Amino acid sequence: VIGKGMTPSQKTPFPPEKICMDWRQKRRPGAGLYNLGSTCYLNVVLQCLTYTPPLANYLLSRQHSQFCHQQGFCMMCVMEAHVRKVLYSSASAIRPRAVIRGLKFIGEFKPDIPGDAYEFLRCTLSAMHRACLSGSRDLDISSQETTIIHEIFGGFLRSRVTCLSCKTVFDFYKVFLDILLKIKGASSLTIALEEFVKPKDMDGRKFFKCSKCKEKVAASKMVTVHHAPRVLTVCLGRADDRTSRKLSQVVEYPESLDLQPYMSDPPGEPLLYSLYAVVVHTGQTCLGGHFFCYTKVSNGEWYKMNDVSVESCGIHTVLGQQAYLLFYTR
Repeated sequence: VIGKGMTPSQKTPFPPEKICMDWRQKRRPGAGLYNLGSTCYLNVVLQCLTYTPPLANYLLSRQHSQFCHQQGFCMMCVMEAHVRKVLYSSASAIRPRAVIRGLKFIGEFKPDIPGDAYEFLRCTLSAMHRACLSGSRDLDISSQETTIIHEIFGGFLRSRVTCLSCKTVFDFYKVFLDILLKIKGASSLTIALEEFVKPKDMDGRKFFKCSKCKEKVAASKMVTVHHAPRVLTVCLGRADDRTSRKLSQVVEYPESLDLQPYMSDPPGEPLLYSLYAVVVHTGQTCLGGHFFCYTKVSNGEWYKMNDVSVESCGIHTVLGQQAYLLFYTR
């Protein structure tokens, strides 16, 4: 087996043993968020991140802002202030103004133009990751992947490519912060995950250059989760690849997920994750519509969060949605 892409880090910006996966404090749900134009896509991501226990614990401890020397916009400082405001506010709803003011530093978003929650999540985590690295100029690539963001959301995927001529196996490793699943024809999350890890022939356009055969060859490829993240974020891809129409089918997802069947390692002990947040998209097309979410707050209760509205609900309601983003924690 010839492997590429996994080198141990030289330095660790954030020690993983300091990550606390359970809520340090239990309290009632925090404030809702005003929609300031077309910002429901932003509100749902902020709420799901606010109720991600290891991230909230870290942000509430103010460990970042105490030592931050960033000039101008810092996504970590903004999120730190936002999470404190949401969880400690006596108001029923607050305005996420600091996030909206910094939109141009996060990605190509504007408050008056509808955006995509998945894209905003990816851009937000990327901006937080970059903020963690500011001031650490000489870190090698693998050390950059050990920020608090990567320690919480990051895992490794392994792509195992087999040359169909000489049968040599090549392993390629890639960091991920989320997994995007195709859902066409999938009635459940487990079926979509099974399809994700199924060996696939690399078609004619993507011939593989085999270093043993010294030429482009037919090959098969199998992707598996090689290193599981502490928090697993899954996007159920609801845009049809060919037509860009929205796939509105129901995809069932469990409250408790075993990731073990989709790992590189041979079957072993179950690797259990628990659902703690769901983002839902309503509307006929992917470009319009509305986002709201369900989150499990620190007291263990589920709430529907729809912009300013925060309402208690049961797990059966949570599990019966047309989900777009799913958040699971170990």
